[in-house]
Amino acid sequence: MNALLVLDHAGVAVFAATGALAASRKQLDIVGFVFLASVTGIGGGTFRDLVLDLPVFWVLNPAYVLVCAAVALLVYGTAHLMESRYRVLLWLDCVGLAAFGAMGAAKGLDATGSATLAIITGMLTATFGGILRDLLAGEPSVLLRSEIYVSAAMAGAAAYTVSVAAGLPQALSLAIAFAIAFIIRGGALRFGWTLPRYKPRAGRDISGGE
Repeated sequence: MNALLVLDHAGVAVFAATGALAASRKQLDIVGFVFLASVTGIGGGTFRDLVLDLPVFWVLNPAYVLVCAAVALLVYGTAHLMESRYRVLLWLDCVGLAAFGAMGAAKGLDATGSATLAIITGMLTATFGGILRDLLAGEPSVLLRSEIYVSAAMAGAAAYTVSVAAGLPQALSLAIAFAIAFIIRGGALRFGWTLPRYKPRAGRDISGGE
């Protein structure tokens, strides 16, 4: 199993776990666990494949859906053991974002040969599943939190494209991309890193003419 395939399965499993944790916070039944785990685990990759006009990955290999279901069952039986499920959700989301940012960039670069599109597909793969999870579960959206989120995925995807362009092996490029995205997002969670935010200002007074 090559590095890309390992990262792909790991990303699906980790994101599926965040979906199942969201289901546990809403006290859903086992079907709800499997549904949220599956939507979160395969949502970003599905969107990526549709954008790239590629066969949807889990249709070609249904094992991905089985991974989501297995993770959902595991979390269903163990979620009560976690002291802060939302905190665990955020850190697992950080791991999934780093993995999918790298893997999505790799698939985008292979499909298009464009560094720009690789960064975009990496960002979409890394963030879309989590956005769907929060929307469906009624959780506070990770996209709207003040800490860096999307930018971490884009940084990881960019690191992958730069590493490949520099001639580094794919496995090393994936590891570099994962590490950069994880450090940025993890630092944002741990230290509250943010980008400058828009601050409203009083509009120009046009009552006196130009």
